[in-house]
Amino acid sequence: MAGSFIRRATKTVILFINLFVAVIFLLACLTPFAPTSTWWILGFTGLAVPYAIIILFFFAIFWLIVKPKLSLISIVVLCIGWQQIGVIAAVKPGPMLSDRKRENHIRIIDWNIQSFNGLSKKPLVKKQIRKDIAASILLLEPDVVCLQEFNSSELGGAQTNNIALFKKRYKYFYFSKDYSRNDGAYQSGCIIFSKYQIIDSGKINFPVAESLIYVDILKGADTIRIFNTHLQSFKFKQNDYSDIEKIKEQDAHTIDASMNLFNKMGQAFKRRGPQAELVKNALASTPYPSIICGDFNDVPNSYTYFTIRNKWQDAFLQKGFGIGSSFTTLAPTLRIDYILASPQFDIVTFDMIDEGLSDHVMLVSDVQLKK
Repeated sequence: MAGSFIRRATKTVILFINLFVAVIFLLACLTPFAPTSTWWILGFTGLAVPYAIIILFFFAIFWLIVKPKLSLISIVVLCIGWQQIGVIAAVKPGPMLSDRKRENHIRIIDWNIQSFNGLSKKPLVKKQIRKDIAASILLLEPDVVCLQEFNSSELGGAQTNNIALFKKRYKYFYFSKDYSRNDGAYQSGCIIFSKYQIIDSGKINFPVAESLIYVDILKGADTIRIFNTHLQSFKFKQNDYSDIEKIKEQDAHTIDASMNLFNKMGQAFKRRGPQAELVKNALASTPYPSIICGDFNDVPNSYTYFTIRNKWQDAFLQKGFGIGSSFTTLAPTLRIDYILASPQFDIVTFDMIDEGLSDHVMLVSDVQLKK
């Protein structure tokens, strides 16, 4: 009698957990249609999608063994969320990235270089980091380089003039200079370097900080527009990472730490919504075949991603493999950096290279205009 009661109670608890995860996943399925400027709370559900998919899959197997009818809960929910599942992982690995690309291809690098701060705390290593980053990029001989969190200054000599690290190879560039301090002694933002001539450039400011920049490059008879952007980040500082550790360890200050992170993340979700809409409008009005690179600071299961991507091609999904984590801190599922191409392109190759020089990995893609 007691054993029967325990079994029923256990099944009830498991069913409740199953239903709870199913609801979270279904809410995440609404994110492409719910602007985070208003429905910012849904931004948190997007972060949970990879874990929810795994849990629902195992629940489906569990109920197939124990009570087959209940497996339909997870199976139906997963079917409803096919769009969310489709952007989680890539299963179409393309050809290996070669040292030298074909002449009719365009090689693009996208990388958030973390302000040349690197990951090491050693002063001598940090001093060398800017040259190591430049060397890693130049080794691949890209045609176009899009960098976020780039900084430079011509006032501090060779040690601060980071544009000079690339200028010999790329005489054409456009720098957003979103942040400027001390009369230009420090400038930072997004930058686009190009081997090809830049015939036009522009900048669209976001409501709060950062911007979307673009250049029109001339490759033979073709004009191609390249966008680069860095959307609102969570701006976690050292004390925020300490709060994360408190939550993991169930510290006495867990509630306060959780609320601090919740508020900071909620503010970022609110700001990214309007930014994504500005980017979407810019992409929709481009008169040329175009590519956008950037650190969107949001996962593929987000309003940000679906709004910007629309019907464009995600280079990772086209020629990548795996889950494509691009941010090396916090969680192993954070793909927040992207190369997207308009339908006029073929994605030839895609690779992600972790040089250990930033908290983001480098994205590299060869693309080709369709003829």
